[in-house]
Amino acid sequence: MLTSLVVVPFVGALLVIAAGRLAPGAGSTARWVALGGSLVTLAVALGVLASYDLDGSGMQLTESSAWIEPLGVHWALGVDGLALVLVLLTAVLVPVVLVAEWRTGEPGDGIPAPGDPDGTDHRDRRATFGAWVLLLEAAALAVFLATDVFLFYVVFEATLIPAYFLIGGFGGTERGRAATKFLVYQLAGGLVMLMSVVGLYVVATQQGPASYLVSDLAALDLGVVEGRWLFLGFFVAFAVKAPLFPVHTWLADTTQTATTGTSVLLICVLDKIGTYAMIRFCLGLFPEASTWATPVVVTLALISIVYGALIAIGQDDLLRLVGLTSLSHFGFIVLGIFVLTDQGHTGAILYMVNHGLATAALFLVAGFAVRRAGTASISAMGGMEKAAPVLAGLFLVAGMATLGLPGLAPFVSEFLVTLAAFDYAWWVGAIAVTGIVWAAIYVLWAYQRSMTGPPRPVPGVEGESLDHAGAGGDPRVIGDLTTREVGVLVPLVVALVGFGFFPSLLTDVIEPTTTQVLEQVASALPAAEGGN
Repeated sequence: MLTSLVVVPFVGALLVIAAGRLAPGAGSTARWVALGGSLVTLAVALGVLASYDLDGSGMQLTESSAWIEPLGVHWALGVDGLALVLVLLTAVLVPVVLVAEWRTGEPGDGIPAPGDPDGTDHRDRRATFGAWVLLLEAAALAVFLATDVFLFYVVFEATLIPAYFLIGGFGGTERGRAATKFLVYQLAGGLVMLMSVVGLYVVATQQGPASYLVSDLAALDLGVVEGRWLFLGFFVAFAVKAPLFPVHTWLADTTQTATTGTSVLLICVLDKIGTYAMIRFCLGLFPEASTWATPVVVTLALISIVYGALIAIGQDDLLRLVGLTSLSHFGFIVLGIFVLTDQGHTGAILYMVNHGLATAALFLVAGFAVRRAGTASISAMGGMEKAAPVLAGLFLVAGMATLGLPGLAPFVSEFLVTLAAFDYAWWVGAIAVTGIVWAAIYVLWAYQRSMTGPPRPVPGVEGESLDHAGAGGDPRVIGDLTTREVGVLVPLVVALVGFGFFPSLLTDVIEPTTTQVLEQVASALPAAEGGN
């Protein structure tokens, strides 16, 4: 079943490409094929949920077969509570993105196609966009399910290919530079991790038959020095992916330039790989080194929380602002992971899911606002609530979720992480709490400047302002959200409210994994104290 979960979107991408080549103008068919492939993937993911024993612990539905026998590499997949919630998040967000970006890639979508000298769309690239999205989904699902370190590394790096082409092929005028910067950062982190992957092979062969299975590697007798160097190789790569200060600078440029759907996939799915892998591999394979590194990682997480929030406050570009808020939120997630308590871990994993839902909603509604205003400048978008009250209302709901309003899902996870931070050290909790205050400032100020107040002039149209609603091709007319756009946002809002009032729907799945990981780390605490 888990192999099917990876194969279905991959085959779907091939079918999308085939559909796009059937005839001129076949992009519309390809678009429906892409959506169909994502829905079939969602159905398989729900089948995995139905087959999962919620009362059990450890890996379930495991599959393993030899792949590269001389190196001990296996095609090995498994799912536990941590992987399950992220698999479901991915399977839900991909069809949401495809519907939200329904016009992306078609002639006239406003995105210049590569090779068009006059800067105007002349190509139907809907099949290309849909295929890259499904390939990204296949690679991300394989990452969350992999229980072989070598397999994990391969699919970890494979996610960069569709991500690079989604950023560089569909986006703003600076998309080429942003895509290159994204790729350089990610490849650099991956190369550092590769050294640790090779190091694990050397250690494994010194103690027995070669094997990259996580279960076998976790049983290795690592020396303190070897374990800490191997840990650093993995952690650096995951910190870049997360992102965590100071290796975060690719984040804002990417979200400012990419389409909002691409940003959703990058921030709400791919970046979760970083924090997911910190739990699965850093804590799972190197518990002693993780406890040794905790003070430094906690410090970096606190810097990310405060710095990310402060620089978000000063942004005028709405999409850049939303991207930078994630730097602060990922700081909370990493903090929850490395305080090494039940509350912190449960809150961190819960935060991964809730951040994915809230940030996806905020990115998408911000993208809808930018398309209507014709600019991402917050200072040029004032008064939009009069012309588009539904858009403004949903923007406010998504913003309230982002700042952790009680009753919405992120509040529970943020509260658990903050409690765990105070248990770790009072000053850590005190600094973390300031991130919540700054979040209220950047969300409410962005809403006030973009949605309320007097209507601002339409860029490039003298004497006209964004003060009336309507439909049609007149660029001076700002229409409210369409039925399709509302339909994209409603499931996310329902999930934010539902998990806000019933967080046990997620925590019951998460807690067995949290307990198992922390027991493994606790067994290494005496060694960590001795190493210090």
